[in-house]
Amino acid sequence: MGGGGTGGYRNIGNVDKLLQEAKDRLNDSGRKNLFISFAYEDANEVNLLRGQAKNENSDIEFNDWSVKDAFDSKNADYIKRQITERIRRSSTTVVYVSEQTQNSRWVNWEVNKSIELGKRVIAVHKGDSPPKSIPDSVKNNPNITVEKWKDLKDIL
Repeated sequence: MGGGGTGGYRNIGNVDKLLQEAKDRLNDSGRKNLFISFAYEDANEVNLLRGQAKNENSDIEFNDWSVKDAFDSKNADYIKRQITERIRRSSTTVVYVSEQTQNSRWVNWEVNKSIELGKRVIAVHKGDSPPKSIPDSVKNNPNITVEKWKDLKDIL
């Protein structure tokens, strides 16, 4: 009973087509695919933002393609490849800016990679005013606006 005896993955079909269909379904759901760039020190704040997207009573909805745990590697090229793939899967990069962001080892690189890949980049901050220090990749790009976190749902 059951098995067709072909074994392996020969009957899985066109994997590229299946992958594209999955991506299209995510995009059709009305949810944006976001990569969130942030300083490690701001992980708790960013987790609150992620939690908003999971709350069914929240107006903000997105699929989070960002890195949740630091990659276990000292190999910068490996880390860059992994982050690049996650940015590719996203339509928008949201940069969470705080006083710590300026010191991040990765934020400027992630913003520049997002721009290189043609992604929309939005910077958000908590509270009513942005931090005094903004990463150069955000500050020096006139196409990136710095907005209040609470307004993100309207901006997306």
